[in-house]
Amino acid sequence: MTGRPAPVVLPPLLRAWLGPIAALATLMVIVLGVRYAGRGRPGMVDAWIQPAVDGVRSPWRHVALATDFLGEPVGAAALVVAVVAGCLLLRCPRAAVFVVAGAGLAVGTATLLKSLVGRSIHGEDNLSYPSGHTAFLTALTLAVALFAVGRLGLGRAAGTLLVLAAALVAGAVMGWAQVALGAHYPTDVLGGWCTALAVTPATGWLVDRTADRLVARTAGRAAGRAADAGREERS
Repeated sequence: MTGRPAPVVLPPLLRAWLGPIAALATLMVIVLGVRYAGRGRPGMVDAWIQPAVDGVRSPWRHVALATDFLGEPVGAAALVVAVVAGCLLLRCPRAAVFVVAGAGLAVGTATLLKSLVGRSIHGEDNLSYPSGHTAFLTALTLAVALFAVGRLGLGRAAGTLLVLAAALVAGAVMGWAQVALGAHYPTDVLGGWCTALAVTPATGWLVDRTADRLVARTAGRAAGRAADAGREERS
C-alpha cells in the first residue's frame, strides 16, 4: 500500500467537457438513425461527399485496405492486445480494462444500432449505419488519448485538444477508408464516430467508479483484518 490513489482513466479536468460532447454525439446518432432508418441509398450529404472519395486507386487503395483491416476481427484483436500490453507494461491495469471495455462497448453499440436502424448498402443484407469500424478505431484512440492525458498530467485545454484531435484523426482516417472502399456512406461514418464519442466517456466513468469501489472494499477488508489481528495480540 503506497497511500496514493489509483490513476483514473477519465481525468476529472475533462469530465465537464466530455459530458456535453457525449450528449451531443448521442443526439447526432439518434437524429441520423431516424433520418436514414430503413433506407438503402445515399442521402443528400452522402451524394455530395461520396463521389469525391469513392473508388480510390493504387497506391491509396492499399492504404485504405490496410486501414480497414484494423477494424476487422483479426486486426482489431491484434491492435487491442498491443495496446493492452502497453498499459500493463506501464502498470496501469485500469487503463487496460478501459481499452477493452471502451472498444468493445462501442462496437457492440454500433452492431445493435445497425439492427435497429436497418439502413443498408449494396443490398438489404449489408447493414451500414453506424460504421462499426469507425466506432472501434475512434473509441480505441479515445481511450489511449485519455490515458495519455492523465499520464502526462496535461491541463484542461491541452488535454481536451489532444483527446478531440486524436478522435478526429482516427475517425477521419477510418471513415475515409470505409467510404473509399464502398463499405459505408459518409453519414454512416459520422454515426460511428459519434457512437464512440457517446460511449467511451461513459465507459471510462463506469470503469473508474467500479475500480474505486473495489479498491475501497479491499482496503476496508484489509483494515478490518489488521484491527482483528491487533485485538488478538492485545488479548
